[in-house]
Amino acid sequence: MPAGTPRSFIVEADGGSRGNPGPAGYGAVVLDPATGETLAEAAEYLGTCTNNVAEYRGLIAGLRAAHALDPEARIRVRMDSKLVVEQMSGRWKIKHPDMRPLAAEARTIFPVGQVTYEWIPREKNKHADRLANEAMDAGKKGKQWEPGKSRAALSVVPDPEPLEEPLDEPKAAPSAGWSGDVGAPTTFVLLRHGETALTPEKRFSGSGGTDPELSEKGRWQAQRAADSLAARGTIQAVVSSPLARCRQTADTVAARLGLDVRIDEGLREADFGAWEGLTFAEVKDRYPAELDAWLASPKTAPPGGESFAAVARRVAVSRDKLLARYAAKTVLLVTHVTPVKTLVRLALGAPPESLFRMELSAAAFSAVAYYADGNASLRLLNDTSHLR
Repeated sequence: MPAGTPRSFIVEADGGSRGNPGPAGYGAVVLDPATGETLAEAAEYLGTCTNNVAEYRGLIAGLRAAHALDPEARIRVRMDSKLVVEQMSGRWKIKHPDMRPLAAEARTIFPVGQVTYEWIPREKNKHADRLANEAMDAGKKGKQWEPGKSRAALSVVPDPEPLEEPLDEPKAAPSAGWSGDVGAPTTFVLLRHGETALTPEKRFSGSGGTDPELSEKGRWQAQRAADSLAARGTIQAVVSSPLARCRQTADTVAARLGLDVRIDEGLREADFGAWEGLTFAEVKDRYPAELDAWLASPKTAPPGGESFAAVARRVAVSRDKLLARYAAKTVLLVTHVTPVKTLVRLALGAPPESLFRMELSAAAFSAVAYYADGNASLRLLNDTSHLR
């Protein structure tokens, strides 16, 4: 290397959560770009947090490890998290309050312009992925990860364990039987948010994308939904996904009903990773093998995204918390396609593949009633009569 030429490092980082949120950890590795030699490794068990928080913590650890080697070095960060890469590159806004301080911390480690970001498929991020799993495995045993067990270069790193441990299917509510009167049910009225600019084009729009706001038509749909619910007069509480399109829909309804809005993180849409913003046809053209695998198994996630199994787990956790909080009440949940379909299929005891056999329109109502004996009953699905 000529005298005066800054050194260059590759930082690869990853993070994961077994449950999202759940037991989490990160892994990061600093590599020599010319030889692939491992220069530094870092990993840590984080306790309970989300995938995205763990990914950001992995990024911070990787940058700090590189800074310790040479604070003047040029850094190329490679991660399979499209969210982190796009946000740190400045192309996506950082709206989630948990992400902002982490991104700000990452930006303080090296001067602006000294770090570039690149998205890579998960299969090319095996080293960091393996370290993250080692950290989570250590945490499961009540320990922290210890360095030194593996310092092999990327070319000889063995295939890692899956980032998420296999998720058991969330408990479905028993099918409604012919039992006696068990009192008033807790009823969830499920409202999919109004349209955004992506909705008419049927583009993947999850929790890992640009967080679009309601379009003019979407705002009209939200107002129609609010008028319809006001006429019924049955809603006692409003709970929303944290994403903008749901919050705007929920705020419109809540203002009409004179209620406050409670935010529930578990109601956010699936993270579609590298597919965010693409149409199904575009995904099929660019990611044919990954799409086939995703359609074949609920435990398979889009590249850099979240599996339907992981979504089902967190939606079921939110369902149970909300049932406990709002026993015997009628509650409006403003959420997205995947959470609504998941709540419906769990109420019916239907298999995961039933998600692909339900139609759910923008601003449509569905409803599920939950009884004190554990039974559930689907009352409504995809009602758009208020939009006519």
